[in-house]
Amino acid sequence: MKALEIIGNRELTGTLTIAGAKNSAVALIPAAILADDLVTIYNIPDIADTKALCDILTYLGVKIKKDKETLILDPKNINNKKIDERLSKKLRASYYFMGALLGKYKRVQMYFPGGCSIGLRPINLHLKGFEALGATVTQEGNCYIVEAEKLKGADIYLDFASVGATINIMLAAVKATGKTIIDNAAKEPEIVNVATFLNNMGAKITGAGTSTIIIDGVDSLHGCFHEVIPDRIEAGTYLIIGALCGKNLKIKNVIPEHLEALISKMSEMGVDMQIGQDYIEVTKKEKYKPVNIKTLTYPGFPTDLQQPFMTLLTQCLGKSTIEETIWENRFMQVPYLNNMGAKIEIVGQKACINGPTLLTGCEVEATDLRAGASLVAAGLLASGKTIIKNVEHILRGYEQIVEKLTNVGAKIEIKEID
Repeated sequence: MKALEIIGNRELTGTLTIAGAKNSAVALIPAAILADDLVTIYNIPDIADTKALCDILTYLGVKIKKDKETLILDPKNINNKKIDERLSKKLRASYYFMGALLGKYKRVQMYFPGGCSIGLRPINLHLKGFEALGATVTQEGNCYIVEAEKLKGADIYLDFASVGATINIMLAAVKATGKTIIDNAAKEPEIVNVATFLNNMGAKITGAGTSTIIIDGVDSLHGCFHEVIPDRIEAGTYLIIGALCGKNLKIKNVIPEHLEALISKMSEMGVDMQIGQDYIEVTKKEKYKPVNIKTLTYPGFPTDLQQPFMTLLTQCLGKSTIEETIWENRFMQVPYLNNMGAKIEIVGQKACINGPTLLTGCEVEATDLRAGASLVAAGLLASGKTIIKNVEHILRGYEQIVEKLTNVGAKIEIKEID
């Protein structure tokens, strides 16, 4: 079994360069199969999730050429066959093949996706969107068959502004006949990035980044060159780590506007930040004020940063609170932070953090991707040695995390443990 070993309480200084956005790349890779010829995607993060999606592409017959952070995909000989459970369960984002294959072939057959266990995470909004476009959905055990004689544009209202459902419906609707309107659409920057990609391929999508997205169906899509935006969640995680351990720690390749909710709360705490056009420099301060946060869809405070931010709140003078409104099972890092010395209590979907507390390294477990990030931040701050088991969760979403942190002064490595 692989684990992360961290010797903490070390000052971090230097530059961290942010990779392409995981939550964008995992949609762009399946979306590429909608094209009729070569697609080139630049700034793809080198993480387990993108590798798992490429495994699915290879299984379907898509030719892949990789050159550093660039993927060149040739979908001309794709074979639309059932995506088996072994492949789909590796990650949540495998569900984007539903929208892409339905949009291109009017039929898809695949098993329920996998990913982190942070809540029920149903895909009913995705399926309702497909049905509104004219598809029928059949479930056989854990396998879904979604098919249509013809896809027709429709007015679709999302009960919740779901990123996954918004993107999946876009993928299915780009080649549908007529106009599709998605109301209460998610507004995340990753959705804008995916819509831009589809438009570069010849789609006609307007309104991405607002609550209403309009899609005028087209007959075909062609290849294109596209760049993945920087990962705001990776940037936010390292910004939090800098507030805990940094001295002039520079986070480079950042779009600060994508991090406004986090930056606002860190400023309220008193974090020392210098914000440039494409970077943020952060230095640890000895005293931080407590703050309260509530996770919301973009542009609110992101649920994906709630868990690492909790580690930072353990160092605030007084009581802070976190209210989680997106996922019902996203406080799984709390018992491990408490084992390290934190004072955190959970009441329903609210966590109360009393600080500041000294953290001491011990053996902990990454129960999901962002819980793992929370424990990495804690291990870097803590005295002594921290062992984080289930490191695979962390590697799903953070490109070269060991190398990047080592380069700025951390003592961190992946080890085999019993």
